[in-house]
Amino acid sequence: MAFFKDFKAFLMKGDIIALATAVVMGAAFNKIIASVVADVLMPIIGIFTGGTDFSQKFFSLDGEYYETLDAAKEAEAAVITYGNLLQALIYFIIVAFFIFLLLRAYEKTKTKKDAPKVAAPKGPSQEELLVEIRDELRKQNTTP
Repeated sequence: MAFFKDFKAFLMKGDIIALATAVVMGAAFNKIIASVVADVLMPIIGIFTGGTDFSQKFFSLDGEYYETLDAAKEAEAAVITYGNLLQALIYFIIVAFFIFLLLRAYEKTKTKKDAPKVAAPKGPSQEELLVEIRDELRKQNTTP
């Protein structure tokens, strides 16, 4: 029974709960960013690139020319789909930018809440207190 008790204690630690919460929030955040990228930003990028669909960009390794990626796959040709890599890089940059903005906003709110407080005036140091005590003891011993 000690094993299950230890396991339960492990699961109920704050770190595990925080990690589980972060994973769930990360998955939800990923869906939001994926939608922003696919539904908002990629069409805008498509306008600037003349409507190019990056996912259809490829090199055929067998030396043949194929009109589309589907035609190359149907012919079972070996292809390098560099367009998918470009799209993944664009997605990564956009995700990194969103995370940067989120963390930057978080840091701004954090600094406002944790503004430096005025330090209380410092009292005498330990050495100064000891000197005062010594002087007071000398005064008491020399006074009749």
